[in-house]
Amino acid sequence: MIVLITGASAGFGAEMARTFVSNGHRVILAARRTDRIADLAAELGDAALPVTLDVTSRPSIEAALAGLPADWKQIDVLINNAGLALNTVPAHEVPLEDWETMIATNCKGLVTMTRLVLPDMVARGSGLVINIGSTAGHYPYPGGNVYGATKAFVEQFTLNLRADLVGTGVRATNLAPGLSGGTEFSNVRFKGDDSAAAKVYEGTTPLSAKDIADTAYWIATLPPHVNVNSIELMPTCQGFSPFTIKRA
Repeated sequence: MIVLITGASAGFGAEMARTFVSNGHRVILAARRTDRIADLAAELGDAALPVTLDVTSRPSIEAALAGLPADWKQIDVLINNAGLALNTVPAHEVPLEDWETMIATNCKGLVTMTRLVLPDMVARGSGLVINIGSTAGHYPYPGGNVYGATKAFVEQFTLNLRADLVGTGVRATNLAPGLSGGTEFSNVRFKGDDSAAAKVYEGTTPLSAKDIADTAYWIATLPPHVNVNSIELMPTCQGFSPFTIKRA
C-alpha cells in the first residue's frame, strides 16, 4: 500500500507515517518543511519518500505528483492531514488574513489534493481518501468561527464524495478528533505563544497523535467493501458544553 500524507512534517502526519511504515507500507511524506520531512524519511528508511509540497498552491501539488518516481505513483490512500487553526478571538476582531489562510489550507488545499489524486483511484477501481476533520466542525464554540466552518466543510465534502463514488470501489472518510495534544496545533493557533498553548491542555489527558494514527490505520486496513463515512473521537476528559446564555 502506498499512502500519501499531507502535513507529514509533524503531529498527526508524522505519527501516521510512522504507523503505516512500521506495518509494512510505503509513505509519501508531503509537506512544506523540506528539512523536517527529510529527517523523518531518514528515520523511516526506504519505505518513506519525502516530497516538498504546499497544498495552498495548485502548481506545487501538480509538480509534486508529476515528479513521483514511477513505482510511487499509484497512491492507494490519500490522507488530507494538512490544516491549521489560527486565533481564538471573536469574529469581529480576528484578522481577516487568518480566515483566508485557514480557508486556503483546510478547504481549498484539501479539495485540490483530492481532485488531482482521485481520477487514478477511480480508474483502478480502488482507493481511500481520509480527510482529517474535527469535532469543531460539528459543535460551535466561541473563537472557533472560521476554523469550525472549514471543518464542517471537510465533513460535508467527504459525504458528498461518498455520494459520487458509490460503486467505484473508492472510499472516503472524515476522521474528526477532539482535544488532541502532543502536536504543534495550539502553538500555531496562538502564533508561537507556548504558554497559551500549554494552558489548553492543563489538567487533561488529551488524545495523542498515536491515537489518531492508529484510527487512520484501522480505517485504511478494513475490508475494501467497508466504508467509514465519519468517525469522531474525544478524550474522556472532554464533553459537551451547555448553550451560552447572555444575561443582562
